[in-house]
Amino acid sequence: MPARRHVLRRGLAFTTALAAPALVSPWARAQDRFPSRPLTLITPWPTGGSSDAVMRAFAEAASRTLGATVVIDNKPGAGGTLGAAAMLNSRPDGYTLTQLPLGVYRFPHMQKTAFHPVHDLTHIICLTGYTFGLAARPDAPYRTLQEMVAYARAHPGQVNYGHTGTGTTPHLAIEEFAGKAGITLQDIPYKGSAEILQAILGGHIPLMSGTAEFAPHVFAGRLRLLATLGSRRNKAFPDVPTVKESGWDTVSESPFGIGGPKGMDPALVRLLHDAFKKTLDDPRVLETLDKFYMPVVYMGTVDYQAYAERTYLAEKTTIDRLRAAGKI
Repeated sequence: MPARRHVLRRGLAFTTALAAPALVSPWARAQDRFPSRPLTLITPWPTGGSSDAVMRAFAEAASRTLGATVVIDNKPGAGGTLGAAAMLNSRPDGYTLTQLPLGVYRFPHMQKTAFHPVHDLTHIICLTGYTFGLAARPDAPYRTLQEMVAYARAHPGQVNYGHTGTGTTPHLAIEEFAGKAGITLQDIPYKGSAEILQAILGGHIPLMSGTAEFAPHVFAGRLRLLATLGSRRNKAFPDVPTVKESGWDTVSESPFGIGGPKGMDPALVRLLHDAFKKTLDDPRVLETLDKFYMPVVYMGTVDYQAYAERTYLAEKTTIDRLRAAGKI
């Protein structure tokens, strides 16, 4: 009997050894080798802009932590959604990632998209967000947001403002504010920061809504910042009020972070989360964020997923309201 029990134990051990690989995910079996080649991080914007510069800073810092190069792949167009769309045909092995801007949750409500922003993506980590503001020419007949609202009420439909594209945050946030302020503004879409700055500095429009590309011109006195759109004042502009504290409850900070294809192994997600979270302690990353007036907006994987679900529903409400008002 003892000999028989010994044989049974050996047989059970052998059977367990054969079955064990089937109980472990393919990625977990190869985790000691990850990453064994460069990673691709899609930035859905052109080269040379603030988003591109910030994502390159994150990529360089993450490369040092991961021990493998993180290569930026610029895919501009479609409102910043091409990175999310690319995840549909990417393997969930951690080698192809993308920035997830706010448009990922908005554009599916505006047009048909191949991806679902909640079900077709893995939300790994949120890192930062944009500073939005409403800037005017210094010779505009108003010096504050309240004065601009009063002027727009006295001149209905005669105040033009430029923004960086229909359906983008600089467009929709100002339309939301205008609705709450009871004014009508004429919006003029431009293709990007360079065009909108050329237009306002050249005197073609009196107002612009955009990200902090206006900052150098505000500091130089070529533009006047009427308000920012964050939940609190931006540290770079401590004397400039927010739209909310000016009297109209409109806040837009547009957090963004890193995502991947659906179905990623949780252990892989944790590894990537930890690597990119460490970038928020990198002085070179923080210096780049400060350069473009971007705050640290950290959310872990669980909170980032919850944000995605919440934002997707909130964007539908906003789009439906503006569509009913004929604004989009």
